[in-house]
Amino acid sequence: MKALAASNIGQYEQSVRALHDYYRTVELGLSACFREYRLHPTITVRNNPIHADTIGAIIFGSDQGLVGQFNDRVADHAIKTLTALPGKPQVWAVGERVHTRLADAGLPLMGLFTVPTSVRTITPLVGRILVESELYRSQGEVGELYLFYNRPGSGAVYEPVNQRLLPLDEVWQRELTELPWPTKILPEVVGEGDTTVRALISEYLFVSLFRACAESLASENASRLAAMQRADKNIDELLEDLGGRFHRIRQSNIDEELFDVISGFEALEQRN
Repeated sequence: MKALAASNIGQYEQSVRALHDYYRTVELGLSACFREYRLHPTITVRNNPIHADTIGAIIFGSDQGLVGQFNDRVADHAIKTLTALPGKPQVWAVGERVHTRLADAGLPLMGLFTVPTSVRTITPLVGRILVESELYRSQGEVGELYLFYNRPGSGAVYEPVNQRLLPLDEVWQRELTELPWPTKILPEVVGEGDTTVRALISEYLFVSLFRACAESLASENASRLAAMQRADKNIDELLEDLGGRFHRIRQSNIDEELFDVISGFEALEQRN
């Protein structure tokens, strides 16, 4: 299991590294479009949706054990953040164990997704999440959508983070417009600006969800590997302690037998 966890960490971390540059490219593309068109008129700006007080949240956890505090940490972070926001939460959980943790906390659960088992299975999950979230938003049942997941750090360390994914409103556009361009030559949008913006937005949503899922999976496997390493260390320490106790007891029994032999020998000498 340790080898499997280590192998999984490698593929998910490689996926995250590959996504980083692409994510940055998509953001810069949107920044260029919004800088040229200011606030793009074709994007649906939802400053006042039908149920603006309803906040959707997608929380990435695990389906399996041996992950230490992985699910507790992301669940506690989500609960604390959602409680502080001015709205009623509606939660989708990715993973049975975090689903149980959120249910125990009393959060209203709208659905449960199965945790992907490889990089290839992340894409179908992201597709289902996008379809379901868009369904609720199109019906005006969700005003905002947040992502909560564990992001890997150095070694086996990870931290719970969150990202507001939707709505694609004026604030979101302004933040992207203010991104600094990496060169002195500003870009120019060629062709249909409307088509370009919509394509970039689609990629932005997909990559954001894919990255969150991949980072969560990398953190999960790092946590599992660290838990198994701690278990191995505890087993070694326990074996060493038991070995020491065995040798002490064995030596004590040998000493008692030697004392009995000496005492018997001395008793026989006294009789003679």
